[in-house]
Amino acid sequence: MKKLFLIICLLSVSNLFAQNKVELIIGKETIKPGIVIIFEGAIKDHVMPKSMHLSKNETNIHIEARVNWDTKNIPEGAVENGFIPYLNINAKITNPKTGYSTFIDLVPHINLVDNFHYARNISLPGPTGDLYSVEFNVTPPTRIDMSFHNDWLENYGNSLIDEYSFKYENIDFKKVSKAERK
Repeated sequence: MKKLFLIICLLSVSNLFAQNKVELIIGKETIKPGIVIIFEGAIKDHVMPKSMHLSKNETNIHIEARVNWDTKNIPEGAVENGFIPYLNINAKITNPKTGYSTFIDLVPHINLVDNFHYARNISLPGPTGDLYSVEFNVTPPTRIDMSFHNDWLENYGNSLIDEYSFKYENIDFKKVSKAERK
């Protein structure tokens, strides 16, 4: 009987966590020098400070880019899975049916699920049941935001990364837009 009770408790807890972890993987990319970017559509959330973010009641989803060092082929001194700061990331979500778009800069966030990531709550440019195209642009830190030691310059040049653009088609945000955080 105790085993049955324990199994029921574990299933209940895992179900609770599963409900809070409704995320849509839009794409996963690996860029030089050993950086993994995972683009996601997540559940909209309350984000502070209010003056910089739309409330979750004004939005449909939380668009994210998790940007971390890979677990292999990374520069000396880099921490496996460590967050990559100071990047400039934006997303353009387009409704191909109407041609309407939403454009947003993603800013650093921290939470207890993903830890540091780039994200923003957004309103989709059309019904949540439509399919969307999503384009992410990732650019290196400016020279004001980040400096380089000589060893980095000799091994990797005078930039952290090159500029990248990734486009994904037929993205269905319906499930994640209907989900609620518990």
